[in-house]
This record gives sequence, structure tokens and C-alpha cells, in this order.
Amino acid sequence: MARLLSKSALKGKVIHLSPPQILALSFLVFIMIGTLLLKLPIASTTYISWVDAMFTATSAITVTGLVVVDTGTDYTVFGQVVIMILIQLGGLGLMTFAVLAVMMLGKKIGLQQRILIQEAMNQTSLGGLIRLVRVLLLFTLVMETIAFILLSIRWVPEFGWREGMYQSLFHTISAFNNAGFSLWSDSLSAYVGDPAINLIITILFITGGIGFTVLADLWYKKTFRALSLHSKIMLLGTLALNCIAFIAIFILEYANPHTLGGLAQSDRFWGAYFQAVTPRTAGFNTLEIADMTTASIVLILLLMFIGAGSASTASGIKVTTFFVMILATWSFLKGRAETVVFERTIKLHTILRALAIIVISMMIVFIAVFILAITEDAPFIVKVFEVFSAFGTVGLSMGLTGELTTLGKMTIMVVMFIGRVGPLTMAFTLARPKQSNIRYPEDEVFTG
Repeated sequence: MARLLSKSALKGKVIHLSPPQILALSFLVFIMIGTLLLKLPIASTTYISWVDAMFTATSAITVTGLVVVDTGTDYTVFGQVVIMILIQLGGLGLMTFAVLAVMMLGKKIGLQQRILIQEAMNQTSLGGLIRLVRVLLLFTLVMETIAFILLSIRWVPEFGWREGMYQSLFHTISAFNNAGFSLWSDSLSAYVGDPAINLIITILFITGGIGFTVLADLWYKKTFRALSLHSKIMLLGTLALNCIAFIAIFILEYANPHTLGGLAQSDRFWGAYFQAVTPRTAGFNTLEIADMTTASIVLILLLMFIGAGSASTASGIKVTTFFVMILATWSFLKGRAETVVFERTIKLHTILRALAIIVISMMIVFIAVFILAITEDAPFIVKVFEVFSAFGTVGLSMGLTGELTTLGKMTIMVVMFIGRVGPLTMAFTLARPKQSNIRYPEDEVFTG
């Protein structure tokens, strides 16, 4: 397990690594390992460049799902298993598996390791971290087992025992970890009107994206009233975003002959439902994204930027960050000194943290779009969509991923990495925050 304090004998100096730096470094190490494994001759059926192998490894460990080569045809079973393992590691968190290994060895989890877990799982306190990890691992095992059995019941009759069970296992791991990798080049488009596939896959990635702190809270509290403020905002925010997105996409795409317009009435419902919930970092699709209306694309951009929950398998700025800023803005417009929701006051530090996350995220997205605007020959909206999808580790694409230049691929890899590690974590990695007791007089700055 990675230590909070890493030492090096380089020139007699000691290198002190902060938790954010260790977290970022651990992802980089597994990206390198994944790249090497995917470059092995037994991993692919055709030649795959180092850049493409690294892109795939990065997309898998960051549970994004953007692909530059076809996962189902260009990689062998060995390569696909490597991708599955990277997805599981990246989705649940590298530190989670490190804790599991330490517990299996019968060793105690020290304070330094708990601080690192706190950073990896985006928690505000050290209390209950080990219990949270245990619940996370048990819940993951139960959910993935149930989903695997249900998908096998659906796919074994269609593909046979061996292929059906393998497809079920791969898509279960990919869905629960919000990765969006599929063994079919058209993702799940063949099952646009299949209720079983729609429900099983969406329940997996919605559950995985809610956040393990919320799931643990639901397990122990049982009733909505007893839940923490974070859990209440997360659950209601998720429900609101999904309902609004479903209604909007159903209306916007209803008459579009290339998407919902060409489907039967019941299939239109399932198509709109799936495409409404998948942009929140899931990455699967049952409709062709490039054929959707411009209004739907803009809505999906917003959903991808928001993402899902903290301490989940998903990325984006997070639902709670989005709604904290909405609530703070509403309080300001109402002339209130504090932001209050569910009879609880949101801390100023939380509001400032949410603001910092949004500002840093927008800067990252802008810089990446600017680079792609220079390097890629594609419509502007397609470039913007690619960046938003990478930052939210969503995996949806309008067709640009496979056509990216080498510099474009490197840019998207960096965005996927930052999106998974977290913009604040990345910022703290580069510039360690310092506390100061010095206070200065206040002054006025004109804004607005």
C-alpha cells in the first residue's frame, strides 16, 4: 500500500509526497502497467501503437470508455480482461483494493493510510473510513454478482453459455464502474427497446454513480429523514436531473427520424430514458449520439459536466457541487447571509470548495477545447463534446475519438486523467496548500 510519506535517497534528500500526489502517482503507475500489458502480442489481434495502448489504458483506469480502437475486435480475450481489471481498479479506487489487501493480511490500517484513503474517496473526515470500505466492497460484490446472473439469463440463450456469460461479466463490470466500455462497436444500440437490458445496465451505473457514502448512509439510516444532508442533496439532485433529462430528450428527439422518430412507441420511451441517464458518466448509448438534435447535444454537455456523486465510480464536478452552487446563488439573490437547505446551513468552506471545483474544471475544459480547435479537423461542437466527455469520464462520442491526431489523443488522455483524479486533487498535487494566520483589512471590489 502506498505510504503518506515516500522517501528517496536521491542526492541525500527526502521527497515528501502529499496524499493528492500519491493518488495521482498511483493512477499513473497503473496506466503504465496497463499500457505495457496491452502492447503484448497476446493482447491484440492487430497492430496497436503505443499511443493507442496508453489511450486505452488511461480510458479504462479512469473508467471513461472513449476508445480509439474497437475493444471487441482489436483486442483478444487477454486484452479485454486487462481492460476489465483496470476498470474495476479505477472504478472502486486503487486505495480501496490496497485496504482490502492489508485487511486480508491481518494488518492494521494506520493513520497515514487513513488520510490517503480519505483523499482518494473524497471524504471530509477520517471517521468510519474502514467501515465505508468494507460496505463498498461487499455492496460491489453483491451488485455485480446479481447483475451478472441477470444478464446471463438474458444473453446466454442468445450467445451460448461461454459467450453469453463472458459478455455479461464484461458489461456488468463496465456498467457498475460507469466505464462505458462495450464489446460491440455500436455499444448497446441493438437493445434500445429491450426492457431487461435497459433496466439492468442503468440500475448498475446509477447505483455506482450515486456514491458509496450515500449507499452506506442508506444502509444504516434506512429512512430519508435520518439521512445526512449530503445524501439528501445527492438523491434528490440525481432524481431531478434524470427526470428533467428524460422529459427533454423525449420531446426533443421524438420526431427525429435518426433517433427516437424511427422507433416504435415503447422503444422511444426506453431510448429516451437510457440516453437521459447515461451522460452522467456511464458512457453506454442506445441512440447514435451524432444524429441527435443540437439542443439534445447541449443538454448532454451539461449532464456530462455535472457528472454523478462524490466517492463513486463516476466523475464530473459532481451533483452536490452543482446544487450547492445553485443553492448558494439562490440565497444570494434572496438576500440571505447563509445558505440553508433541509434546516441545515451549508458551510462557507463547502461553497468556496464548490466554486473552486467549477472554476478549475471550466479552465481545464477551455484549455483542452482550445488545443483540439488547433489540432483537429472536425466541427466545433464535436470537439467540445469530446472534451466534456473526457472530463466527465463519460465515454460518449460523436465520432471524433478514432480520428484524433496524436496530440489530440494526448490532450484527451490528460483530461480523462484529471477528470478521474479530480480537478482539486490535481491542483493540490501541483501546488500544496498552505495555512496562514496573517489577516489583512477588507476592501471593496466592484463586480457584476
